[in-house]
This record gives sequence, C-alpha cells and structure tokens, in this order.
Amino acid sequence: MNFYMPAKVYSEANCVMNHSVELAALGTRALIVTGKNSARRCGAFGDVTAALEEHGVTWVEFAEVEENPSVETIMRARTVGCKVKADFVIGIGGGSPMDAAKAVALMMKHSDADWPYLYDKSAETSTLPIALIPTTAGTGSEVTAVSVLTRHDKKVKGSIPHKIFAQLALVDGKYVSSAPASVLANTTMDALCHLYESYIHAKATDYSRMCAEQGIRVWARSKDVILGKRAASAEDFQNMMNASTMAGMAIAHTATSLPHALSYRLTYSAHMAHGKACGYFLAGYLREADPNAVRHILKLAGFESIEELEAYYVKTCGRDAVPQEILAQTVQEVLGNDAKMKLPPFAVNEEVLTRIAGL
Repeated sequence: MNFYMPAKVYSEANCVMNHSVELAALGTRALIVTGKNSARRCGAFGDVTAALEEHGVTWVEFAEVEENPSVETIMRARTVGCKVKADFVIGIGGGSPMDAAKAVALMMKHSDADWPYLYDKSAETSTLPIALIPTTAGTGSEVTAVSVLTRHDKKVKGSIPHKIFAQLALVDGKYVSSAPASVLANTTMDALCHLYESYIHAKATDYSRMCAEQGIRVWARSKDVILGKRAASAEDFQNMMNASTMAGMAIAHTATSLPHALSYRLTYSAHMAHGKACGYFLAGYLREADPNAVRHILKLAGFESIEELEAYYVKTCGRDAVPQEILAQTVQEVLGNDAKMKLPPFAVNEEVLTRIAGL
C-alpha cells in the first residue's frame, strides 16, 4: 500500500493570514487564478492579496476562469502569467479555478510548449509552485493531483494525464459562509460522491478508506444544514470544507469511479452542475456494490438506505429530467473507456451501466 499526500494543508479560521509567511515564500510575483466574482465576494481574494502585500510579494490577477475551464482559458492565463513574469500561481475558488491553476502552472513552467503538452502523457510534469485556496466545499482539488479541463474541439471534459499537486492548501470555512443554498447542496454532494466512490473502488486500501470514513463522518455533521433543518454555524462551514478536503485525499489515492465518469456528459451537454450530475448516478452505483460495504458507508452519513440517500439528493439538489439520448451517449462513452470500466470493485458491462444510468 502507498499513501502520498505532498500538499501541506492548513485548516482553520483566518487561515490565509495565519500562514502568510509560507504563502509569500513561494515566490516574488504571483499569478492569481480565479473566476469572475466569487473569490472577491467571499473575501478570499482580499485575504490573499493582503497576505502577499504584507510580505512585499506582488501579484497579477487572471479572473476569467469559467465553470468547467477550457484549454483555451488555460493558454490565455499562461500568456498573462508569462508576460508579467510571475514565478508562482495561486488558485482561489471552487474546482474550476483550482484545476485551472494547476494546468496554468504546468504550462508556465513549459512556456515554449503549445496546448497539446497538456495531454502529452510522456511529457515532463514539473510546474511553478502552486498554492490553492478553496471557496467551495466540494471538489477537494486543493489536495488532489487532478486537473479537469474542457476540450471544446471534442465536446468533452476530463482529466489531463499530468499529476499536479499544490505545495500549499489553505482551507477556511468562512469562504463558504456566503454561498447560496443551491451551491452548498451541489458542492457538498460532490464531496459525498468523492467519499463514497473512493470507498467503493477497485483501488481502495486501508489508508484511502481511513480518509473516506472520517470524511463521511465529518460530512454528516452538517447534513441538517443542507436539508434546511437548522441554521449553519462557523463550525458547520469548517466541517463542510474539512469533509471536502478529506474526500480529496481519498480520491487522490483511488480516483473517482462511475458516477463521476458518467457525469461529464451531463455537465457538458445538459449543463448540469457538477456535483448534481455526479449525484444523479450515485444511488444507481451503490445498488451494484457489495451490500455490506454500502450499509456501512450509508450509516456513517446517517442514511438508513439507498432510498433515503436518493431522497436526500432529490430534496437538496433536485433530480432533473435528462434526455434519454444524453444518458445513452454517456453510457456508450464510458463503455468504450477501458480505464473507466476498471474503476469499480465489481464487474461492469453495458447492462450494469444502463442500470446505473436509469435507462
């Protein structure tokens, strides 16, 4: 067994300012990669820039990362970063800005390479130093090596082959305190999918399940907040973030499984939020798995059955009607991907995928 977690994680209130010395030590000029508004609205951008300026580190912002970032966006950000001679990258946001920051740091390090370098399995994976600050409680990208990008030329999204870890992850629950209820529901569903998919996985080990089990316990502490049964406290928001980070540690060792593999077509073609798209397939996935293992992880999260989990998903995220042709397409795409078909700890064929997809 192997356990490798090179990202240094701090998780606490006022995390960025508390560890500003380590953040500033990554370089002398930062490229800050964000979305258009959320990093500023939640206060993370202000904290990061104040921390840098306190130690004399200059910065330039690239605030053009869209949901499900494209290869074209990565290359535009690389151009900006190289032009201003930034020597490290800070990603602030949900999975999209953090995934983008990893890819940008790769391409800035290899500034003479064109975009196919992102998908070159034989290419060197060295990057500029990276710090990541999550502002949603879902992806865990701050501790994974994954960068998921959109290929508009192929009308698909997926992970690039390079494995890129950040040097520093700063996790502060206050950054999700202003998030709309729908965002909290969708992102925490993504975290739960990470936890469950990692536990029910062909590559699961005692070490990866250690992260998954504790992550599920921490996730469950704020379940009633997502259900609207009580108001959230500062502790709840930190728990949401911590569960997401633990989930990221779990999938860093196993990868995700079929709910994620099936979800990408829904996000691209049906424009469904990522966590919601993963959750669409979660109950179907668990129905195919070992019942004893499923009962165990359901109980850890406070669910009595798969049906209760599905009811939670419907209440918090909603279950949209997805066109049958999109579901059929994603089944065929996963069926044709040998690597994806080997992710679950049970045999998978077209009939199994069809059941999971609800066709």
